[in-house]
Amino acid sequence: MSDPYSSRTPVHEQVVGGFGTVRVLPLDPGADAAVIHRWVGEERAVFWGMTELTEQQVAAVYAHMAALDTHHAHLVVRDGEPVALLQTYEPEADRVSECYDVRPGDIGVHLLLAPAGPGGAQPGWTARLVAVIAAYVLLGLDRRRVVVDPDVRNEKAVARFLGLGFAPGPVVVLPEIDLPDVYLPEKKAQLAFLDRELMFPG
Repeated sequence: MSDPYSSRTPVHEQVVGGFGTVRVLPLDPGADAAVIHRWVGEERAVFWGMTELTEQQVAAVYAHMAALDTHHAHLVVRDGEPVALLQTYEPEADRVSECYDVRPGDIGVHLLLAPAGPGGAQPGWTARLVAVIAAYVLLGLDRRRVVVDPDVRNEKAVARFLGLGFAPGPVVVLPEIDLPDVYLPEKKAQLAFLDRELMFPG
């Protein structure tokens, strides 16, 4: 089967034994909108806040993000199949900075996993994928700590991060943002942190 993503240059590529080749690609708002729209439109992605958007609106959201220096979106592909949407951001340029003391070397991450394939969820699959993403964010981008801020109601995401070794931080209320290009409602979030030394000792 041909890989429709093979011509695109990854920002990170890693071969994981028994798992496959994982590539982190800069998101192409036009080319990738259909895939992202399908994922964010599912009920399980309700906390992503995009269930009502059309494919064109999803493309517009990521076209806007592509113009920013502080926020970046990526499509994560495993053996030619898209498996996750990864967004990274500078915490000091985000509303999360109003809720905790940002340290030098911090980087914020939002992660939306693709729905499980026909065989259902596979044990260890998420851990291996997140290990690759952590290698890109912490080693490739030379950062000291990852911060995540899942909605407190998104118990599956909170449990997943804690199960992957993230240390729980405080529960905070992220303020509403109402700008011409961006609207984000107030969000009660569980902060959690992953130190580079924990993930990659030595």
